[in-house]
Amino acid sequence: MSTNQILTDVMNEQMEERLEALSQEMFHKAFANCTKSEIYNVVLQMTKDMIDKVDVITGDKKVYYISAEFLIGKLLSNNLINLGIYDKLSEVLEKNGVSLAEIEEVEPEPSLGNGGLGRLAACFLDSIATLGLPGDGIGLNYHFGLFKQVFKDRIQCAEKNDWIEENSWLRKTDVSYDVYFGDKKVKSRLYDIDVVGYNNGVNKLHLFDIESIDESLVKKGIEFDKEDIEKNLTLFLYPDDSDEAGNLLRIYQQYFMVSNGAQLILQDLKERHVDLREMYKHAVIQINDTHPTMVIPELIRILTEDKAMSMDDAIEVVSKTCAYTNHTILAEALEKWPLKYLEKAVPQLVPIIKELDKRVRAKYKDPKVQIIDENDRVHMAHIDIHYGISVNGVAALHTEILKESELKAFYDIYPEKFNNKTNGITFRRWLMSCNRELASYITTLIGDGWKKDADKLEDLMKYIDDEVALAGINEIKQEKKAALAEYIKEKEGVEINPESIYDIQIKRLHEYKRQQMNALYIIHKYLEIKSGKKPVRPLTFIFGAKAAPAYVIAQDIIHLILCLQEIVSNDKDVAPYMKVVMVENYNVSYAEKLIPACDISEQISLASKEASGTGNMKFMLNGAVTLGTMDGANVEIHDLVGDENIYTFGKDSDTVIKHYEDADYVSKEYYENSEVIKEAVDFIISDECLKVGHKENLERLYKELINKDWFMTLLDLEEYIEVKDKAFAEYEDRAAWEKKMLVNIAKAGFFSSDRTIAQYNEDIWHLS
Repeated sequence: MSTNQILTDVMNEQMEERLEALSQEMFHKAFANCTKSEIYNVVLQMTKDMIDKVDVITGDKKVYYISAEFLIGKLLSNNLINLGIYDKLSEVLEKNGVSLAEIEEVEPEPSLGNGGLGRLAACFLDSIATLGLPGDGIGLNYHFGLFKQVFKDRIQCAEKNDWIEENSWLRKTDVSYDVYFGDKKVKSRLYDIDVVGYNNGVNKLHLFDIESIDESLVKKGIEFDKEDIEKNLTLFLYPDDSDEAGNLLRIYQQYFMVSNGAQLILQDLKERHVDLREMYKHAVIQINDTHPTMVIPELIRILTEDKAMSMDDAIEVVSKTCAYTNHTILAEALEKWPLKYLEKAVPQLVPIIKELDKRVRAKYKDPKVQIIDENDRVHMAHIDIHYGISVNGVAALHTEILKESELKAFYDIYPEKFNNKTNGITFRRWLMSCNRELASYITTLIGDGWKKDADKLEDLMKYIDDEVALAGINEIKQEKKAALAEYIKEKEGVEINPESIYDIQIKRLHEYKRQQMNALYIIHKYLEIKSGKKPVRPLTFIFGAKAAPAYVIAQDIIHLILCLQEIVSNDKDVAPYMKVVMVENYNVSYAEKLIPACDISEQISLASKEASGTGNMKFMLNGAVTLGTMDGANVEIHDLVGDENIYTFGKDSDTVIKHYEDADYVSKEYYENSEVIKEAVDFIISDECLKVGHKENLERLYKELINKDWFMTLLDLEEYIEVKDKAFAEYEDRAAWEKKMLVNIAKAGFFSSDRTIAQYNEDIWHLS
């Protein structure tokens, strides 16, 4: 029996005594007399004390996963599950008249990420620890995250998301580094969060903060002085970059992250007595999108300035140590920084970057592969590709697009570097924690081997014709739908019908994800109902999303959805048949309630634009059926579940890419040639909509759709309406739909992040 297992057994035996002792020590009262907040703090302390005794994962070679985001969500349940003490604690709390769910509500959600990029990074850290691999995350300790979303007058407003408490999972360390922006020196402080593997050891998430941070700098909403670097550096994730000060702040943030990260990595290697000339044998640095790219020139700078090695040797060593993950082909993730900005913020890196560019130019004349382009912009992804060991996409289609289109010039040079690592999710969070009823039911059917080996979910297929088993899955879905209805009523003040079909789209608000297309469908359906064509079953459309503060059209889409919510709700002819809900301040905690309750999962991005999507995987695992384009991981979901268990529509990626190449997509033609499209789009500026909405926002969105529509909403709208109607109709064959649910759960095993991480390790990291 392992030391960690003995620790779990002892904790389960002695838990009541530990909780009693801690409650006396912390609050001078009996555990039974503690408030929910006090109980949370007692449980938090007990869990942290136990983690301190769990073995730290060690090895000769370690991965350092650097990411601008780690959307870790609330940690209590996840840690309790991974430590093996969840059930015992639930039992103890029930004896004291309180549920674990109530205690979880007290826990603040760390605001350290925004969308899929950050959530993926969190899943990956969980899987790295679960597989017993030595690997730490490196990021920043954002005090207010992206922002807290508040709806006022059907407009998204941004407020600071204040999540850091005195007693939390964050552990302040005595580690501090000096970071220089030219001549300006700032001092960092390292905070650690323990990452507990499932029935395994512990790694760390290292989050750097700036010692001189000043939260009072934030005045109205999320406005602050973007130039006061010493005070603002770690206040917000992705500060508004619509001006020079915002762009510079992002560069300062990124450099602060990688300078600290480089110093921590080098210190770690020195403490392990590693010859830095062989750094690559003992460390691998995974660069998550281009935000951490500057770690490459920074490491080269340190190694050459310390005279540890020559420029040639430093470049060679660093190039063997770093690997790059591309998560999207969108411009915002393929950063291009004007050289003049880098000269202002990090002048010490500019000579290194110029040297790296010079070496590329000496070998390759193609301007598409040079680091500094003709406009003096530094292409960060180009640094990663030239000076790293690996370039991976995150879904089969996405990787092919990188190789054949977006990064073809690089693929022609370095075919051996390119590889695919289809994203995954941790089933501990996205099934065992957020849907314990379904997890338990699956275990009664096929045993608990799937918790460690997700491929074993395939064993569910033997129940495909078992009416009792299928009814059990459906019953749990209905329970989750009822629970979500209660939660939404409490949080949003909106009543939804648990017997309706829950059609859910929850993801970052971006035109390429096409929430606007979903909104046009809702308009279409609203007008149908008004004309007397009632759906067989009521429909509930649920959205959750934040729009970046500088992304005007994205905020206009939110405004339209909120207008539709009000119009539908107040229309006595329509409200019994249809509801629209945009949940406020969508986050991981909300996702954990929405995903188990979903019937139809909206994954409707423009083909070629979504690298993978991981929401689609979470929905699938919880028995939702995907409605989506053949984009990202939808392609692989389709391959796994077959035509009968997914609803696909839309032009394929080759067609879309060709439209962009030929510049021949004209949205106005679609608008003018289709009565259905015209009617839906025109409703945006109808008297009915303008009565509840703001003319400026609605007219701007209307004009965007008919004059530009960069992400081709109208291209796929008619087919989307047709296929979505088909899905709603087929939902009524409950026996067939139950089978669709089971197939989706059974085939979801491939999308375990444990599988993804095992592949990263086998093909790229080679950890001992």
